[in-house]
Amino acid sequence: MSLGGGGGGGAMQQLQQQLQALEEEKEAIEAEIQGVRDEQSEIDEAIEAIETLDSDSTVQVPLGGGAYVRAEIADIDEIVVSLGGGYAAERDSEGAVESLKRKKDTLDERIEELEAEIEEVESESEDLEERAQQMQQQQMQQMQQQMSQQDDE
Repeated sequence: MSLGGGGGGGAMQQLQQQLQALEEEKEAIEAEIQGVRDEQSEIDEAIEAIETLDSDSTVQVPLGGGAYVRAEIADIDEIVVSLGGGYAAERDSEGAVESLKRKKDTLDERIEELEAEIEEVESESEDLEERAQQMQQQQMQQMQQQMSQQDDE
């Protein structure tokens, strides 16, 4: 990809497209971070529920589609926790809380990875913006030189 010399119009357009693609990538990463944070909030709610509920408590269980059914907790020490990959395991309340906290820690690590990706994208964007500015300055200098040459003729 040649960015120097000539009119530079095509190269400038290519830079603009790259900048747009980087902006879209950044927005996608930010959306993923928000999704991970939402999942962490759900984990916090689950941990709070496990720590506050007792056997024989009555709860609303979501069925999907905005429908709920009232249910009674038979045994708070029989909690099924997702292990990932489509697998789940039954845990007592303490084990369930530990599993959920580990899952939340993993999500914290994922957020850090995604934030690092955003920094890389932002750095690349800054580099491209600098190149675009340099190209504009070169084009201005070339135009001034051409105008100066035409004045001399």
